[in-house]
Amino acid sequence: MHIVHTEASQGWGGQEIRILTEARGLLERGHRVTLLTPPGARIFEAARGQGIPVVAMPFEKKRPAGVRALRRWLDEERPDLVNTHSSIDSWLMALTQPFAHRVPVVRTRHISAALPRSPTTRWLYTRGADHVVTTGERLRRHMIERLRADPERFTSVPTGIDLHRYHRASAAPRAVTRAALAIPDEALVICIAATLRSWKGHAVLLDAFDPLAAMRADVHLLIVGDGPVRAATEARATSSPASERIHFTGHSEQVEDLLAASDIFALPSWANEGVPQAIMQAMALELPVVSTPVGAIDEALVDGETGLMVAPRDPLSLTGALRRLADDPDLRAAFGRAGRARAERYFSDTAMTDAMERIFQRLAGASR
Repeated sequence: MHIVHTEASQGWGGQEIRILTEARGLLERGHRVTLLTPPGARIFEAARGQGIPVVAMPFEKKRPAGVRALRRWLDEERPDLVNTHSSIDSWLMALTQPFAHRVPVVRTRHISAALPRSPTTRWLYTRGADHVVTTGERLRRHMIERLRADPERFTSVPTGIDLHRYHRASAAPRAVTRAALAIPDEALVICIAATLRSWKGHAVLLDAFDPLAAMRADVHLLIVGDGPVRAATEARATSSPASERIHFTGHSEQVEDLLAASDIFALPSWANEGVPQAIMQAMALELPVVSTPVGAIDEALVDGETGLMVAPRDPLSLTGALRRLADDPDLRAAFGRAGRARAERYFSDTAMTDAMERIFQRLAGASR
């Protein structure tokens, strides 16, 4: 098959990483894959760097120029299927269909933000796409209910990760990574790895860290990632009584090394999540996880088995959960082992690619 991914997003996060992971997996299976995205998007250069064919498209806004460019490209290339990922490219694709080479369209919905109950939204997902993929079962059920749509048109496919990369044996030695960060070997390190957006909960984590740091002189906080609220997060960290124990790494291509150098993973998100890749990465690296029941997070994290759930926007509960894990190394180890086993069972990149390939083959075959 010739499979096309479209992505209008200019940012970088789990959504873009999943697109590239799928693309690589499908290329390795002998399919032809092309990514259509704005030339200024971060995923454009990332795809080039990974050897994934990418074509520049004017997807920055919902404008006629985007429809015209997409129509010309579809008529010339005549792919077998298009998988759209963000609002702008999904709308442009839907509006192009009556005027271009007809191709089955799969829309992947990556986040859990509530859908508006509007005729245009319902049309986009039920007429503008032939099938919808969500990253979690709860997201799938939400969309079916909000859109009053046929359940057969929706499939949940959890995001998969490279279990070989995210493995203790593959990561850099813990002591080496800590030395590079000026973190003592004997420290207890809490890590958050996420794009710095407000709803990822960095501010909540900092509020929870301060009292924990007052209780334990050995606890450090490692903040991995970059994003729109980085400056505000750094400013908040400087006001912490334990500011010298808060470490910012910025964006990292070696997240596995940073996770492997940590003891606890925290992601106190309060909105918009599907099943965050960072939680699965942390579980694969045998870290206990503290998070919230937002989106489909509880489809990855099992409370009391692979980590602890706390209420969103509740620093006091978060402090309690982090302290419980900090004080109990045996519990951390047990949660870590269970997390690795769960990641192996449900969240491999192979399983994700298998599921997407089956959907693509069925739709492309029906179209033919």
